[in-house]
Amino acid sequence: MAPIAPRSGDAIFANVERVNAELFTLTYGAIVRQLLTDLEEVDEVNKQLDQMGYNIGIRLIDEFLAKSNVSRCNDFRETTDVIAKVGFKMFLGVAASVTNWDADGTCCSIVLEDNPLVDFVELPDNCQGLYYCNILSGVIRGALDMVSMKTEVTWLRDVLRGDDVFELQVKLLKHVPEEYPYKDDE
Repeated sequence: MAPIAPRSGDAIFANVERVNAELFTLTYGAIVRQLLTDLEEVDEVNKQLDQMGYNIGIRLIDEFLAKSNVSRCNDFRETTDVIAKVGFKMFLGVAASVTNWDADGTCCSIVLEDNPLVDFVELPDNCQGLYYCNILSGVIRGALDMVSMKTEVTWLRDVLRGDDVFELQVKLLKHVPEEYPYKDDE
């Protein structure tokens, strides 16, 4: 009998990453299920998922900035592009694209072809109003809020509702001037 060859470090890391992603997906599903049980109203669950995402986003931006080596973005267009191409890849393992810019450059869509949060998910008939991945809209809103951009993030398309992709509309409401806790000249 031949001895079992050890796996390479890359293969072990890939397996750990896959297990972590599956564990996260199943844990997220359990959270959504518990919210549906506790709150009973789908609209309330949507609000709670958005708020949870917002709270994650305001903290996640620090980790993103520390680990991504991305320099300061100049405008809303560049910021959403970095979120789609770097942020989604870093935290969800998927790339997203930015499309459908309006003429003012204040509204666009982030499109995800793949979304690991919905692995193993099928919405029952009584949950058709649920935006299962609404936590993502909150994360985007929270992260942008921390870089002085007030936004509104809404779902336009959702594979769980029969669409071909996941599409979030991100609308810039206003740039908030940066505030400093003290004045340099005093």
